[in-house]
Amino acid sequence: MRGRNLAAVLAGALAFALATGCTSGGATAPAQNGFTPAPQDGGTLTVWVDSTRMAAAQLYQKQHPEAKLDIVSYDGDANGSNYLQTKVGLFNRTGSGWPDVVFSSQNNEVSWARQAGFTAPLNKGLVPQSLLDGWAPGANDPCTVEGTVYCLRNDLSQTVLWYDATLLKQWGYRVPATWPEYQALGRRVATEHPGYLVGAAGDTFTPEIYLWASKCGANQVTGPKAVTVDATGPDCTRMARLLDSLVQAGSMSTSSVFSSDFGKNSADKILMMPGPSWYGGALFQGTFKTPKGRIAVAPMPQWPGDPEPSVGNVGGGTWLVSAHSHHLKAATDFLTWVTTSDDYQGKTAPGYPAYQPAAKTWLANQASSGYYAGDIAGPLQAAAGQVWPGWGYGQFSQEAIWAATVTPGLTAGKTIESLLPAWQSAIENYARSIGYEVKQR
Repeated sequence: MRGRNLAAVLAGALAFALATGCTSGGATAPAQNGFTPAPQDGGTLTVWVDSTRMAAAQLYQKQHPEAKLDIVSYDGDANGSNYLQTKVGLFNRTGSGWPDVVFSSQNNEVSWARQAGFTAPLNKGLVPQSLLDGWAPGANDPCTVEGTVYCLRNDLSQTVLWYDATLLKQWGYRVPATWPEYQALGRRVATEHPGYLVGAAGDTFTPEIYLWASKCGANQVTGPKAVTVDATGPDCTRMARLLDSLVQAGSMSTSSVFSSDFGKNSADKILMMPGPSWYGGALFQGTFKTPKGRIAVAPMPQWPGDPEPSVGNVGGGTWLVSAHSHHLKAATDFLTWVTTSDDYQGKTAPGYPAYQPAAKTWLANQASSGYYAGDIAGPLQAAAGQVWPGWGYGQFSQEAIWAATVTPGLTAGKTIESLLPAWQSAIENYARSIGYEVKQR
């Protein structure tokens, strides 16, 4: 990218360098938020990416042959591996080795990276606010602490309602607009079309699809080391009861959508499936091989009387620039290109871009593919701005806690509602074990 966005970034980086003494070969000088840039030079930019983002780094290198890149593949902290945190701890002890730019599949890296002094503040001279304003509302909330932005969101994983338009029309059903309508339709499907499903509750990210969308207060991060946990309140129990009723009826699966069992027995029996934006390509088109022209998108159902629509989020990813980088101009150039470029985010990236102009291009490409039935842009664009902000991004994995406490009980035949107290206790205990102040509502 060599257009207006890049020019704005370079201008911001230059102003940052002049303000902090961060010019080539210059001495360091303290900057805002306690950030003291390292001496700057024109050496090789080290970029860490996961296998999926390798194509992005390679495309940048192709379009910027003058750039000196060392592209390193790592696991992207997939499934909360904490590889990046472990390595940063090592680099902090040895005083060298930090990468300049890192992609993480996790949205909570800032919860530790800021305290470890690893991630540079971006909105204090590196990236202009005019560019930051292009991200979807709330997209960079996981990156922001007390008004300072420490990373940029790569993609969104807002939840919507995926459904089989062919079956829905054939059976004479209407897309449910509310959760009670969704529940009623699920019970009807169980009776009229046994074996067909309206959802799945067997994955570790089940709470992020359903309970997050229900405004369940199980994960209210209120400060860098503070969390309020209310996993048994009415906004949690209403969704747990709904899921339990559909599991009992038989139209809500308790298997993982990525399990071989689900793929063999249920992939061709999905009427509806609440899930993230990436379900369309990764799940229906990819894993399930659902024929084109069948899968459509609708807004997530809502609870009657709720003043604002709310949806959940499953995944996404973030890009961080190291506070130890000796190549801040080059790092910011790469960071900006990889998060905003139409050539990557709009035309190549697998997920819904967090940067809104690129998202428009991405949606146009999805529409032109001919795979989907009807318009998918409207529901996805609306949901991008409806992710409930009350679900925080703490230094602990809700998916891991759910997998250890709720999943075994659900497999054993217990109800989700009955397991909510155990989930609450597990969240509290784990948060305290890593130094969080825990409050109960």
